[in-house]
Amino acid sequence: MRLFNFFTKKKLLLLNILLALYIITNMISGERGLISYYEKDKIQQNLIEKEKLLTEKLNEFENKNKLLSTNLNLDYVDKLYREKLKFGKKEEIIIKLK
Repeated sequence: MRLFNFFTKKKLLLLNILLALYIITNMISGERGLISYYEKDKIQQNLIEKEKLLTEKLNEFENKNKLLSTNLNLDYVDKLYREKLKFGKKEEIIIKLK
């Protein structure tokens, strides 16, 4: 009963305590809280890694495309021809390693 009387007399104190608890709870576990920050940071790091991998693949495809463009690189064409079509000359022996 004493506690109830204390809080009825000190309504401003009770309001401040509840407001402080609300703010602290949201700072830790809210949508913009500390836990959410670390989750979003982890997602961002994963996306940065994916971007690097995709950039490397894009550069690789661009290089292959350059080799097959107007300035035709015959060595690369020969390599593709042998790998994709499993074709060789009469004197060659083809060994499949996979």
